[in-house]
Amino acid sequence: MRQFFGMSQRGDLREAVRGLSKPQMILLMSNGSQFEKHVKELEELFPQVPSIGCIGMSYDTRVVENGVGVVAFLDGVEAAANVLEQVSVMPIKYIRRMEDDIKKVNAAKADTICIDFCSGNDACVLTTIYTALRRREISLVGGTGDGGRVSANGKIYEDAVAYALIKNRGGRVKAYKENIYHKMGDYRFIASGTDRAKYSMGALNGKPARQVYQDILHVTEQQILTQTFKNPFGKLNGDDTCIISIKEVSGSALACFRQVNDSDVLVLLELGDYKSIVKETIRKICQEFPKRSAVFSVNCLFRYKLFSENGYMGEYLKEMSALGSHAGLVGYGEHYNNKFVNQSMTCVVFE
Repeated sequence: MRQFFGMSQRGDLREAVRGLSKPQMILLMSNGSQFEKHVKELEELFPQVPSIGCIGMSYDTRVVENGVGVVAFLDGVEAAANVLEQVSVMPIKYIRRMEDDIKKVNAAKADTICIDFCSGNDACVLTTIYTALRRREISLVGGTGDGGRVSANGKIYEDAVAYALIKNRGGRVKAYKENIYHKMGDYRFIASGTDRAKYSMGALNGKPARQVYQDILHVTEQQILTQTFKNPFGKLNGDDTCIISIKEVSGSALACFRQVNDSDVLVLLELGDYKSIVKETIRKICQEFPKRSAVFSVNCLFRYKLFSENGYMGEYLKEMSALGSHAGLVGYGEHYNNKFVNQSMTCVVFE
């Protein structure tokens, strides 16, 4: 199989798809003001080709911040695209669509990946999707777009998740997740006073959450939203730790980018040597996939900001390009199998 990436910094879709012929699956990453136009135009240019789209930045060796990026898979791919609606209420109502698509592409663990673009309510979405994927042990990589809208096959949806099932007829596929944080000290917190709807936590070990964070890290209230780049929280999940980024300060509470529940056990994380961690991820991928056709990744917006502020984003994309054809999305939350993670990178590697 082969991966195509095209871009237009000025949002010209025809410029972005120049040279693309006979795609078998298309991923569209657009901007808020042109999203509707791009979705319609893409369907006119490539009718009947499965596609999903969202609002968000894209990249290969450069970042497209406010234009349009197109990733296409061709030459040996079998794919299906669709949407689950009403994700804030009852996405399970539409799961039959995914079950039918899984059969349609004859999805299998070794050679099939699910890529999703979500409008929100990620945790519920992933739980729902995984009820279908786990029967054949299909992996998932994806993320949340901006603006509460996604597209599938030329139509725009709100309160939905668009998904693509992609079968690599030329070899294996595998999903990876990269975490550049590790546990800080012996801090261990029990969350309470949480608001599930607002993703907020009022207290940690019985003390106001904002004050606990400030006291440990010696930061002002105004510094909290940038400090979370270096020191997010982590939620223990077996042997894994889900990163929880702080979204905003709400009085004495902290609102986060993912749900925290009463009695959840949290730890404090700190930024590691991310340059070495990236090199190790690349080394591992090269070891497990000596021959690679493509890599599609989703990088968190917070990673993008962190890397950019430290002058590393260009170097990072250059490092990843050593894998071959690498392209991706800057997301507002990353998906890895049935997990909704923050401040992470998830990717799929095609043999």
